[in-house]
Amino acid sequence: MKEGIEIRKVDDQGRFVLPSDWRKNELEGEEVFVVKRRGYLKIIPKKRANLTKFFDKVDLGVNIGDWKEFERKFYEV
Repeated sequence: MKEGIEIRKVDDQGRFVLPSDWRKNELEGEEVFVVKRRGYLKIIPKKRANLTKFFDKVDLGVNIGDWKEFERKFYEV
């Protein structure tokens, strides 16, 4: 993908076409985030977050044998 600045035409309804190489390399679905700032827009592709890398990373310092008992003690605080 070639990086840089491109000039695009905007139609009467405010639409323009995203560069095809950007769509192929960056876009995973059909949605993007549009961040509105004074004087410019920032377009960020919406990507699925892989949350599995965070599994088993939190150490609460207790062994969770009985879930109901754990919940009761957890919410006592």
